[in-house]
Amino acid sequence: MGIFEPFRAIGCITSGVPVSVQRLGTETFVTVSVGKAFQIFNISLDQSFSPSCMMHPDTYLNKVLVGSEQGPMQLWNVSTKKKIFEFKGWDSPITCCVSSPALDVVAVGCADGSIHVHNIRYDEELVTFTHSTRGSVTALSFCTDGQPLLASGGSSGVISVWNLEKKRLQSVVREAHDSVITSLHFFANEPVLMSSSADNSIKMWIFDTTDGDPRLLRFRSGHSAPPLCIKFYANGRHILSAGQDRAFRLFSVVQVGATIIYNQYKKIKKKERKGILHFSYRSTTTKLLKIKISMVDFAGLHLMYYIIICCYLFQILLFLVQTSAEIRERDWCNVVTCHMDTAQTYVWRLQNFVLGEHILNPCPENPTPVKACAISACGNFAILGTAGGWIERFNLQSGLPRGAYIDMSESLRCAHDSEVVGVACDSTNTLMISAGYQGDIKVWDFKERELKSRWEIGFSVVKIVYHRYNGLLATVANDLAIRLFDVVALRLVRKFDGHTDRITDLCFSEDGKWLLSSSMDGSLRIWDVILARQIDAIHVNVPITALSLSPNMDILATAHVDQNGVYLWVNQTMFSSTSTVDSYASGKEVVSVKLPSISSIEHSQVEELDEVVDASQPKDAPHVPTQVNQIPDLVTLSLLPKSQWQSLINLDIIKIRNKPIEPPKKPEKAPFFLPSVPSLSGEILFEPGKLSVEERDGAGDGKQMKKTRLDSTSSRFLHLLQSSNVADNYGAFTDYIKGLSPSTLDMELRMLQIIDDNDDEQGEKRPELVSIEQLMDYFIHELSCRNNFEFLQAVIRLFLKIHGETIRQHSHLQEKARKLLDIQCNVWQRVDKMFQSVRCVVGFLSNSHI
Repeated sequence: MGIFEPFRAIGCITSGVPVSVQRLGTETFVTVSVGKAFQIFNISLDQSFSPSCMMHPDTYLNKVLVGSEQGPMQLWNVSTKKKIFEFKGWDSPITCCVSSPALDVVAVGCADGSIHVHNIRYDEELVTFTHSTRGSVTALSFCTDGQPLLASGGSSGVISVWNLEKKRLQSVVREAHDSVITSLHFFANEPVLMSSSADNSIKMWIFDTTDGDPRLLRFRSGHSAPPLCIKFYANGRHILSAGQDRAFRLFSVVQVGATIIYNQYKKIKKKERKGILHFSYRSTTTKLLKIKISMVDFAGLHLMYYIIICCYLFQILLFLVQTSAEIRERDWCNVVTCHMDTAQTYVWRLQNFVLGEHILNPCPENPTPVKACAISACGNFAILGTAGGWIERFNLQSGLPRGAYIDMSESLRCAHDSEVVGVACDSTNTLMISAGYQGDIKVWDFKERELKSRWEIGFSVVKIVYHRYNGLLATVANDLAIRLFDVVALRLVRKFDGHTDRITDLCFSEDGKWLLSSSMDGSLRIWDVILARQIDAIHVNVPITALSLSPNMDILATAHVDQNGVYLWVNQTMFSSTSTVDSYASGKEVVSVKLPSISSIEHSQVEELDEVVDASQPKDAPHVPTQVNQIPDLVTLSLLPKSQWQSLINLDIIKIRNKPIEPPKKPEKAPFFLPSVPSLSGEILFEPGKLSVEERDGAGDGKQMKKTRLDSTSSRFLHLLQSSNVADNYGAFTDYIKGLSPSTLDMELRMLQIIDDNDDEQGEKRPELVSIEQLMDYFIHELSCRNNFEFLQAVIRLFLKIHGETIRQHSHLQEKARKLLDIQCNVWQRVDKMFQSVRCVVGFLSNSHI
């Protein structure tokens, strides 16, 4: 399969398919299709009639109204497959039609922007409206709460509301959506309109204003264009993303609805350019905030078409990551963005969801587009690199420049002779690393801004990624090779080859041991930096354009070509019993994997490209606890609720406490029941009734009847115990008893008690003694593996309490008990020794003055 398994996609809200709304009781359900299948029913139509939409009129049984691209409209009976009537049309292709609350009345939308309210029973035109904006009518909906309103949506993203009584336009919602509106729907008996669009958004509008205009109530949306850059933020629970739709978003990995949107749009006025910032959190009321960002004329500028995000995160110590980031997040701006063909850089305050008050302008004498940015480890400075080779440092708190990095040997008196493709800072604000497009890598003194060293790669550099804590710089060149340089030693330490097309993105793991790379050949490769080899590779049908690995290394986020969502992959080594990477990694082989689905329940199918990968699949194979999976001298807990195994220990006290005060009363008239015997598994057995009849008639001897009765009531507990003992694999038995309630497990153990001591069977042949011996073998095996430690202690205590006298009377069981005691003492002494050692260290440190 691979180290990373497809999990789910976030940010995919809608597609071009209209939504379906259905009300069940007091709840309203909206069905949205993103990549799902549909059933299509075929009706034989004339070749000159090309259907464009279909609708079922209310109260018209087995009949549908079909609109055509030629203009006419036909009424068909789907049961008899016969055409009932044909309407002449309106000399324009029909794009949509909808039924009204009034019988026999429908609304028809055409490609020329006209809306016709038509009576299909008398073939009579009632009223006609025309859109003021260009484009076709794509969606219609009638209001059902008593207001005579008709809402229409067009291909330009505008929603128009028409008053049917006054036969005029009532209100217009401009820029309701950024793309064509696919569906509109008024909720039943509510003044709420829901709209969906191909821009990957769903919005709800409420008509509660005095002038009757709708206002935005809540919405859920994703990127309307593919994101180009993604990055995990803070503790790994959020993802920052930006793309071609000029939107800068903060997605939540945990909660699908917790998404914050930062948007910039072009403004109509030329002298006063403003950005619009609107955000939503868990479907709360949307707020629109206008922020003045510049007085400069951005002629023809499309903000956010290309964006590079650099988030300021403290990661000096693991437990200080979130605290330090939150402190700086409250102090000043902590995100810097560069935009396509823009000489200015913008800063953001994610704490307040606002655009920063400063605009960074590097080299105002010779302005060129900013191509690279980085934030120092202290969070005070931003380093900007331009297309003209200029590198300048700014203070994020004041927005003022703090000096430029200039190489005196360069002819243009700047940092590089070519475009700056990347900048980075180390963790101590000592070094600053920059890369030029012509292949020159330079190391600068961060404070003094002096050049310390440089080297040439020999190829054009496309991208660089720097890991602050191991001092390794990864570069991507035009020869499709990934090179790792030690910045301190100034030498090449690793070189990775394998991609066959342009490399799109690089990412280091948090510990610096892995390097992830993606390419336009559709492959995602994971390189082991220490072993200098490829450990895993997967192939997807849609190439990856951006990737980011969470700080905990548990989730990988990817963005793909022509895909509006952000796709999540889970690290299998973090969520399974097998922690070794070799159990999942495919090595040099490339495994083909489908993209994660919208729902995390579905599993992607795996298909290998070259040959079968000889790698074990732990989730398919039965779990066998072994000594290798354990950390030496430690034990593994069962993760069961404390109440479950504590109740098992104190079950007698609980029974006495819950004992009824009065005995149950016999009902006056007992109902008739079939002569059935319930088994321990809950199933009803009818065969034991025949045995009881034969027993009353005297058929068969007593021993045979006792054996037959014991076999017939054999529980699943004994069956799993016997099969696990034969196979020497107690995984299924452990899972079964962990799922039992304390009272059920107590009953299963008491069923093994020897009641008749005068039985003729002697020694180990008795079924009860065999089961007790097998159960003791299970305890010895589990204690040796040190699995489910606290749960096993509770079960052993209850077992010895019930069967202690039986074990004392049989010598072969006493040997098993001695072996169990030795293993128990050995395991606990090692754990107790570590407890005492840690206790002494903590006591010493707590009393010492540091």
